[in-house]
Amino acid sequence: MSTARSAVPQELSIAYVRGIFKNLESGDGKGFFDHVADNVDWIVEGTHPLAGHYHSKAEFLAHTFEKLAKVLPKGAELQVEHALVSGDWAVVELHSDATAKNGFRFDNRYCWVCRFVNGTIVEVRAYLDSVLVARLFEENPI
Repeated sequence: MSTARSAVPQELSIAYVRGIFKNLESGDGKGFFDHVADNVDWIVEGTHPLAGHYHSKAEFLAHTFEKLAKVLPKGAELQVEHALVSGDWAVVELHSDATAKNGFRFDNRYCWVCRFVNGTIVEVRAYLDSVLVARLFEENPI
């Protein structure tokens, strides 16, 4: 017996992708990252404190989400705007409605290009506002 949350689709669908990302919207990072491979290949594009090429889920989390948690009391507060699917790829546009410890509004916008294998995210290219991220950490040093 399988649930919709854990069911692996025969073919990647927008509903499946949105279901995974719904976890981020509700603040359930674990629920989202349960669908990310341990050896994910994740690039955060740009020139800012979160940018880099990460070769595992643990490495990605340590250099991004854990850093953000130190300056955003409620996390990134991500919301999905659009999702497109083509084959094993999904493009997800998100925005953040977060507020930093010092009151700075972190209203960033993201585009994550994700490749799936058997319903699991194995590769991500993330695009975001580098200047806004740099300013967040300049005003809220860790």
